[in-house]
Amino acid sequence: MEQRSEEWFRARLGHVTGSRMTDVLAKIRNGEASVRANYKLQLVTERLTDEPVKSFSNSIMQQGIDREPEARELYELEYGPVQEVGFEHHPTIAWCGVSVDGLTEDNGIIEIKCPLETTHTNTLIKKEVPSKYIPQIQWGLAVYQREYCDFVSYNPSFPNEMKLYVHRVVRDDDYIRILEEEVQRFNEEVEEILTTLKENNNG
Repeated sequence: MEQRSEEWFRARLGHVTGSRMTDVLAKIRNGEASVRANYKLQLVTERLTDEPVKSFSNSIMQQGIDREPEARELYELEYGPVQEVGFEHHPTIAWCGVSVDGLTEDNGIIEIKCPLETTHTNTLIKKEVPSKYIPQIQWGLAVYQREYCDFVSYNPSFPNEMKLYVHRVVRDDDYIRILEEEVQRFNEEVEEILTTLKENNNG
């Protein structure tokens, strides 16, 4: 299925997704972070209404989406063909999955980000993947059962040799086990809320 199509939105409905893994992991010293609680509320709502909760979007976010095909083409020129995919469910855990930006021919995935100029500069300087994307990347490797992810940062405003930055992240099975445990716990909490709501509103 094509990403951001109606079919894609339906497939993701009520599911924990890769782009929200940082929200699932969000904890504070005295309990649950507000972003985690809000995400749980979103999934409860989607499972009750069978309709996707509308998410915030602005021109900068849309610009990043629009630039993604350019980034993929440049990546393919240097690293080889990429197969585009839709939403894939986790092989063993219900109500969760991921939409990666492509599959490589040698058992990898790619994750494309098209950030603002200053963010891209920072990535070029540090030569590493921003830590906030690691959960999403490792979750993609878990769901697709692949061995590496090429993280791609792209911004067309830069000189040709700096427009595309690629950093390879290898699969981390220990970290993936932690992610899977956290997702299972999160989904159990979602189901508990759904059960309570249904019990309280029956009759």
